[in-house]
Amino acid sequence: MGRRVLITGGAGFIGSHTCLVLLEQGYELIVLDNFDNSSPEALHRVQELAGSKQLAVVKGDVRNPDDLDRAFQTVDQVDGVIHFAGLKAVGESVAEPLRYWDVNVNGSRVLAAAMERHDCRTIVFSSTSTAYGEPETFPLREDMATAPVHPYAQTKVAVEQLLTALCSSGPWRVATLRYFNPVGAHPSGRIGEDPLGIPNNLFPFITQVAAGRRERLNVFGQDYPTPDGTGIRDYLHVMDLADAHGVALEHLWEQEPPYPLTLNIGTGRGLSVLEVVKGFEASTGISIPYDVVERRAGDVPRLEACPQKAKEILGWSPRRGLAEMCRDGWTWQQANPMGYRGGT
Repeated sequence: MGRRVLITGGAGFIGSHTCLVLLEQGYELIVLDNFDNSSPEALHRVQELAGSKQLAVVKGDVRNPDDLDRAFQTVDQVDGVIHFAGLKAVGESVAEPLRYWDVNVNGSRVLAAAMERHDCRTIVFSSTSTAYGEPETFPLREDMATAPVHPYAQTKVAVEQLLTALCSSGPWRVATLRYFNPVGAHPSGRIGEDPLGIPNNLFPFITQVAAGRRERLNVFGQDYPTPDGTGIRDYLHVMDLADAHGVALEHLWEQEPPYPLTLNIGTGRGLSVLEVVKGFEASTGISIPYDVVERRAGDVPRLEACPQKAKEILGWSPRRGLAEMCRDGWTWQQANPMGYRGGT
């Protein structure tokens, strides 16, 4: 039997793709999710794609110790945790900071306490490239200072600090993965990104415009100090990001401390909003009309990774480019025009 891994927030966009990758690698999974911003259907489809029943689902909140105990008690011993559960919209975090600190920071604290109760001290944490704030030099390296400018990033950095303190207190094994901008979907079109309401992220907004769900794309600001005036981000395929979690877990189990291990997970090549729009149009043949609107609170002009450390330590590097991101994301949107709520 494979190792047993608890995945919090496993029904979400990144979580569901990671569940699929790990099931295909022979892991036994327990998913804890409250389904506030996700659907149980995602996990049903993950099981269908994996051809595996080694996935237990516990409906519960990461802030609730009883829910966590139920998840840990699903098996004799959990070998490791991947912690995705949390809130992630920058603008919403500016409007609702108390909620973000409660879910993201308090949730992580309650999870860590449950891990100690159940003698499991190996965790891969879902962090963010926005931890770097508004840097002036690129690409971004892990040894650069964190300077988060909005509550979402602030909560992620706070959890990083909590995990660092745990590593100093005892035999914890921690990998913090600072994601850049995952897009695309599994090439089957069965699982993908399914935001509730108006998407906060660029790529699902583009695909919903292409599908006719929305009339036009909103481009938030064209007065940034970038070549075309739109924000630059480091977009990577969600399947590449999912792969990184499996190799990070294996590294934690196989290597001795010191920990925590902090790694950028990106491509190293930033793309502007308009470059992504043009790339999507080139990959699909579909025109994306757009309007330039005001900047969003908390957005920064540019984020671009140096992924060299992940390559050196994990042997991980992204294998899929923008064309595949666009193709796979569009396959998902075409097959699921209303997301998981549209049925099978």
